[in-house]
Amino acid sequence: MEFGYSRVSTVGQDLEVQRIFLVDEGIPEDRIFFDHGFTGKTIDRDGLRTVLAAIREGDKLVVPKLDRLARNVEETLRIVRELADRGVAFQFGKTVYDPTDPFSKLFLTFLAAIAEAEGGWISLRTQEAMARPSVRAKLKGRRPSLTPKQDAAIARHLAEGEFSAAEIAAMFGTSRASVYRAAARHTERSNVGGLRDPAR
Repeated sequence: MEFGYSRVSTVGQDLEVQRIFLVDEGIPEDRIFFDHGFTGKTIDRDGLRTVLAAIREGDKLVVPKLDRLARNVEETLRIVRELADRGVAFQFGKTVYDPTDPFSKLFLTFLAAIAEAEGGWISLRTQEAMARPSVRAKLKGRRPSLTPKQDAAIARHLAEGEFSAAEIAAMFGTSRASVYRAAARHTERSNVGGLRDPAR
């Protein structure tokens, strides 16, 4: 059987594009697993754990892009080695990994290293930008606005209690106070006019 997996680090990223890719590759909807709000450095994810537990020898795991599996070279290679040892084929994008081909392993390692480096470059550029007084002045006192869908997702995370307010704030790039305000806005929307939960 074939299984699909992907993730988005933030609610703002479009999961639908990744879902369509996996469906076009022939993966049934009920065998596609996703994770929301986790970075590639956080490997302990429910969707990933579930799909890794479900696959068996002779199956295939497909991800839209290699960095959707992980952005850390060591963890990427560990997962891919585990799949190969279990007799599970691995496909990233349109490329099927061949564990017996040294070039295939080199190519995968190279792409994983690029993905990890890109994450580091983004972090470095952000730090450099924040070090500029003009940038700090523009951002002072401002928080990114949240959409109704993000408000709903935040409210759900708070209600489920799996993550603290600080952890939820980090996921959405906002403050703890904004997390509570977002949950209050969602509650108000739900109570006034019977609006449908936009996260569903």
